[in-house]
Amino acid sequence: MTRTTGSAVRVPRGEARARLIEAARSLVRHKGFGATSVDDLCAAAGVTKGAFFHHFPSKEALGVALVDDWTETTGAMFAAHPYNSLPDPLDRVFAYLDLRRSLLDQPLPDFSCVAGTTVQEVYETAPPIRDAAGRSVRSGAEHIRPHLAEALAAHPIDGVTAESLARQFQVATQGGIILAKAGNDPAQAREAFDHLERYLRLLFARPVDGSPVNRSETT
Repeated sequence: MTRTTGSAVRVPRGEARARLIEAARSLVRHKGFGATSVDDLCAAAGVTKGAFFHHFPSKEALGVALVDDWTETTGAMFAAHPYNSLPDPLDRVFAYLDLRRSLLDQPLPDFSCVAGTTVQEVYETAPPIRDAAGRSVRSGAEHIRPHLAEALAAHPIDGVTAESLARQFQVATQGGIILAKAGNDPAQAREAFDHLERYLRLLFARPVDGSPVNRSETT
């Protein structure tokens, strides 16, 4: 239970850090990292500045913690999803894309990537946050890389690696979010995934109905 002393709110022991990260996740998605002040964070989290600086020596330190928490949270979500258990690796890849598309049903700020949003502002001015975002983006590619590796082992394609193809998923994810924000239109993010799926189906000669075809018949 939250206790109060006069008009000040005392957050239960151990909750302040988590509440600050949760507040930062929402504020950064809506306002951006630069436009979010320590005062904003404390007000949204219901904590004092003393509590903030007890957990984070600077706003930059909070930014690193925010992105690392995002990486851990999203990684756990994707790892636990049922698409990972499908027997066919290409079915897993397409189910992953379906999951990505389903996330676009949320309001635009709520499906934006915390790492991608933050790094666009601070890639030069805050190297620790940039590095945390780099880890996050690589982690995002890693969600799908093992499934792509299995698919390529079964259907080798000259010049294509699981690593490079996994990065292309991040291009579609991050680029689609930027287009959606710029146009205030989530459909543009969905379109990026639709085009990526078409490319993959052409690459692996997998038609919409899922039945494999002879690649030589498509050339």
